[in-house]
Amino acid sequence: MESATLISVDEYLSTTYKPACDYLDGVLRPKPTPTWNHSMIQSQILQLINLNFPGFRAGAEVSVLVRPNRYLVPDVVVQESRRVQSPYPEEPVYLCVEVLSPSDRLSDTIAKCEEYHSWGVRFVWIVDPEERRAWEFPQGQRLHEVRDSLAAGELAVGLADVFRLL
Repeated sequence: MESATLISVDEYLSTTYKPACDYLDGVLRPKPTPTWNHSMIQSQILQLINLNFPGFRAGAEVSVLVRPNRYLVPDVVVQESRRVQSPYPEEPVYLCVEVLSPSDRLSDTIAKCEEYHSWGVRFVWIVDPEERRAWEFPQGQRLHEVRDSLAAGELAVGLADVFRLL
């Protein structure tokens, strides 16, 4: 069995990885290479939030420090405009969105979402572009599938709008 090469936080933060990688105590965990549908959903969610909710800012694949030596890379990160943290959020953000790729396992994605909750993120969405399904996962509640819209407190986007470009 191969052993992983450990890298420093400084090296992780100063290197561009394609595909993006989560950083787990010195070990890189590559995210699946995004498909066209993944990219369209990610772009659509960014646009819907940035154009329709002036009190919020959404960004794609921003590394977030969920605990020392542990950076995760949500597909979409949403912060309140007055609380935008740059370059890497170290305090819990408002919403994290994970868009499934064909090779993703829902159980692994749910585990990642639970890490966001442990960090303090109140709202998490999971979107499956291939099956055109979506789930909300509010902190302290169970994951539940939604039929009409995804909501996170003041934010709500219709699923028809999310999947419009597919």
